[in-house]
Amino acid sequence: MPSLSPASPLDVPAEPSRTIADRYAAVRARVDAAAIAVGRAPDEVQLLVATKTQDAASVRAVVAAGATLIGENRVQELVAKAPDLADLVADGAVRVHMIGHLQRNKVNQVLATATGVESVDSLALAGALASRCAREGRTLDVMVQVNVSGEESKAGVGPDDASHLSRQVAALEGLRLTGFMTIGANSPDTALVRAGFERLRRIRDEVLASGAPGTGEARELSMGMSGDLEAAIAEGATIVRVGTAVFGARAVAAPVG
Repeated sequence: MPSLSPASPLDVPAEPSRTIADRYAAVRARVDAAAIAVGRAPDEVQLLVATKTQDAASVRAVVAAGATLIGENRVQELVAKAPDLADLVADGAVRVHMIGHLQRNKVNQVLATATGVESVDSLALAGALASRCAREGRTLDVMVQVNVSGEESKAGVGPDDASHLSRQVAALEGLRLTGFMTIGANSPDTALVRAGFERLRRIRDEVLASGAPGTGEARELSMGMSGDLEAAIAEGATIVRVGTAVFGARAVAAPVG
C-alpha cells in the first residue's frame, strides 16, 4: 500500500464562511451571556459595532443584521462613508458615534454625520463641539474619555481629572453629557484590566452623585472590546465596542516583488 504524503493546505477543507449577520449574532449572544452571568439583563448592554476599515456596503450589512449603533475611529473614514449611510442615519436606523481621537479642526466634518462623540478628552474640544452645536441649534451626546490604564499610547483625561472635566463639559450649552468611555489596559492580567473598568464606574458614580448641572444623564459606560468585554460587563459596561469579531479579520496585502 503506497504511503500517504502529508496533506497540503489545499487538501484541508476550509472553515465554512460566516456572514456578517452570523458573526454579529454570535457577538450579540456573547454579550448577552456575559450580562446574564453577572445578574444583569442583556438589554442593559448595547453593542457598538466599530467599523474601522470597513466599506459602506459592510456597514449596511451589519445594520441589516440588527446593529443600531456604529462607531468610527477616523474622521476621514467617517466622511468618506457618510453619503452612502445618510439615509440610514436620517431614518434613525443607526446612530453613529465618533470613538477615535478628535482634533478641534475636524469638528465640523464629524458633526455633519455623527450623532455622538465618545472621545471628548479636553475642555477645548468640548468647547469647539458646543460652539458648533449652539450655532446649529442642536444638542450633541458626548462622553468624556478617561485613560484609566495610564498607558501613553491611549488618549483620554487622567482619572484624577475626569470628574472635574465632566462637570465642565456638562455645563456647556449644546452638549448632553451621557457618560464615560475608556480603553482597557493592554495586559493579560484580567484583574488589572477589570480594576480599570471599576475605576471608570466609580468616576461615573461620583459624577452622578454630585448633582452638578447637566450630569444627571451621565449614566453610560462605554468600555470593553473583543478581548475584555466580559470583564467590562461585570463592572457595569452599558456599551461594548467590537469590530473584527463582527466583520472578520482584515485581509493582509500580498508582498510586492
